[in-house]
Amino acid sequence: VSFAIKPGETLGLVGESGCGKTTVGRTLLRLYQPTAGRIEFDGNVLFDSEKKIDVDMHPYRKQMQMVFQDPYSSLNPRMTVEDIIGEPLDVHKLYNSKKERHEMIMDLMETVGLNADHATRYAHEFSGGQRQRIGIARALAVDPKFIVCDEPVSALDVSIQVVNMFEDLQKERGLSYLFIAHDLLVVQHISDRIAVMYLGHMMELADADELMDNPIHPYTQSLLSAVPIPDPETARHSKRIVLEGDVPSPLRMPSGCPFRSRCKYATEQCAAARPELTDRGNGHMVACFNR
Repeated sequence: VSFAIKPGETLGLVGESGCGKTTVGRTLLRLYQPTAGRIEFDGNVLFDSEKKIDVDMHPYRKQMQMVFQDPYSSLNPRMTVEDIIGEPLDVHKLYNSKKERHEMIMDLMETVGLNADHATRYAHEFSGGQRQRIGIARALAVDPKFIVCDEPVSALDVSIQVVNMFEDLQKERGLSYLFIAHDLLVVQHISDRIAVMYLGHMMELADADELMDNPIHPYTQSLLSAVPIPDPETARHSKRIVLEGDVPSPLRMPSGCPFRSRCKYATEQCAAARPELTDRGNGHMVACFNR
């Protein structure tokens, strides 16, 4: 997997469950220790397996944060909301007095749409959407530059409110996002570019509208055909592309292209070698021999 995210940009990362999206996000932030490869942030190399570089992440935690998928399990049930949001401030010593700490927490809660009287409550007293807002306030507490959003709206009934909040925060603070999600319509709405993953490999990478209007890889075409269409007339005429077979086990990967066992365009070349991402014009990158 290889990609770059520009300052102030949102890169959407999509693909079916188990393809490695969350692993990519967590490895970037070094919540998982990478075994090989290179991670670079803001001109600094954080990890490089060839040059044996493996830096201490503590100074970079202020600049790189994560909003977790499950707002139920990512918040400490024994801590009040004020302590949950205040913990990053404590760890990085970002205040001079208890009064300043309290004011910073109140500002963060207001930023994400929580009331001041929520501060003394515990996580179990909130709805899923409110809990996710607490998680977002915690991530914003250290004023980061880059946030990995790991399916932040998949468990919510008020997903569009949270997505709009992510967009507003990006404009106000100049944030960069890696936005991991299943829902292609949400990803298109928030992303500048979209990357499609399958079985731990990047299949396609392009500007959001370009990818939705002109998908080239057979896997991307299949994913897009499964997106629900709100207009019944259009939905009736659209054709669903159903993939044959099952996803291969990551422990027994097929040779060559990881998608070949489910692809109607597969040839002997696909079994012999893995296609590299190649530019098909306007930065539209595709890993396929036959499309």
